[in-house]
Amino acid sequence: MSVKIYNKLVRDRIPDIIEKDGKQCDIRILDSAEYLQMLDSKLDEEVKEYHEDQNLEELADVLEVLYALAKAKGYSIEELEALRAEKAEKRGGFEKRIFLKKVIEDA
Repeated sequence: MSVKIYNKLVRDRIPDIIEKDGKQCDIRILDSAEYLQMLDSKLDEEVKEYHEDQNLEELADVLEVLYALAKAKGYSIEELEALRAEKAEKRGGFEKRIFLKKVIEDA
């Protein structure tokens, strides 16, 4: 018998997938505070994986965690997108690749 310890937040269908593979898993449902903490950890994990692999799949995972964080904090995906669009309208996005070196103020 082999046992692997994960102790991490996983996608909703992972337990079903594990059981379909003929394995058993031990899970528990997190309370709200633990869930937010684990989402923060999951975001760190997914961003790290994106930095390592630099692929679209990892970007999609980051986005999924961001959506879950927004919902967990009581925001809708539409609110998140509206705020993102508003900020892009007011301040722009990152398409022009501008790197700010310094700002000089006259005294």
